[in-house]
Amino acid sequence: MRRCYSKFTAYHLGFKNSNFLLVGSGSVSRTIATTSERSFSNYAAQVDQSQTKDNPFSDMLIDSFGRLHTYLRISLTERCNLRCQYCMPSEGVELTPNSDLLSQSEIVRLAGLFVSAGVNKIRLTGGEPTVRKDIEEICMQLSSLKGLKNLAITTNGITLARKLPKLQECGLDSLNISLDTLVPAKFEFLTRRKGHDRVLKSIDTAIELGYNPVKVNCVVMRGLNDDEICDFVELTRDKPINVRFIEFMPFDGNVWNVKKLVPYAEVMDKVVSCYGKQVKGFPSIKRMQDHPTETAKNFTIDGHCGSVSFITSMTEHFCAGCNRLRLLADGNFKVCLFGPSEVSLRDPLRSGADDEALREIIGAAVKRKKAAHAGMLDIAKTANRPMIHIGG
Repeated sequence: MRRCYSKFTAYHLGFKNSNFLLVGSGSVSRTIATTSERSFSNYAAQVDQSQTKDNPFSDMLIDSFGRLHTYLRISLTERCNLRCQYCMPSEGVELTPNSDLLSQSEIVRLAGLFVSAGVNKIRLTGGEPTVRKDIEEICMQLSSLKGLKNLAITTNGITLARKLPKLQECGLDSLNISLDTLVPAKFEFLTRRKGHDRVLKSIDTAIELGYNPVKVNCVVMRGLNDDEICDFVELTRDKPINVRFIEFMPFDGNVWNVKKLVPYAEVMDKVVSCYGKQVKGFPSIKRMQDHPTETAKNFTIDGHCGSVSFITSMTEHFCAGCNRLRLLADGNFKVCLFGPSEVSLRDPLRSGADDEALREIIGAAVKRKKAAHAGMLDIAKTANRPMIHIGG
């Protein structure tokens, strides 16, 4: 395996003069690099100004709070070859008829509208996006859109190893692979299917093809996989893997319970207990300087090729910097993952609406986006679709 050198040091990322806050929790300490929220918000405003300049359509992507949305997640299908407990109810879900799902040409047309308005990143989701037979053609067409800088995918990795070389040729720039356990028997319990070895093979294949980092998404659930946190971190030692610990989130049918939630602070404590020793007075775990629109809190660990991140949707939301929009497989447009509000783009598209009419519908929906989603207990009580319908 080729050698990997971390480019992210505290000095190069501007933390030379940052305050490192030492927070104690019993015998465990957490070292966190803190950055002024005010400076981040000011920087975000500057980003907005620079990105909206000379773009006549970008106003449709700006909500009433001044947030510019440059990241579109497109669900290609509601179908999946796994049955993960946090994503799909045990009894399954009713799938939308194929005739009501967006066709390849409809996906590309709508994506083109978003990109022409200022979207520069598209992520393909599902269901499981790789089960869609025309995914290669979709990637080829999307990657050729003028103005798109990054085409990504979130996948469970079951079939990825054999499909990834061609997807890379078709313009796939980056990927996230979902893996919630390193124990094969536990994998089968969590997903209700076999295939643990195939997911590991997909991770290795992605590394071999030069993807760096290969992001591994891990939803942490108390009593199921919270005993594997340090084992996951160990994956980052010699490989360019970014392990992303995600707080368990409530969706219809996934039997969410606050008791299953392992908050970011607790996960961080476990990581520090394994890797947080100080060397010459400096912490071995360092906070990276995240972009204002970043959903994750990102950290490097001395001596590790990869990195560790935390998605804190439930305990420390990141709504203020949200730049994400969602296009569901059935053509519904969703401006917030946790909000029940949706508007159809498929219906006006099939009724002959021109691009300007579609832009007006999109812009009106974006303007209605709220400042922040509700608290986790309120979200759990709010009717929303199962994650497999929304897209991961």
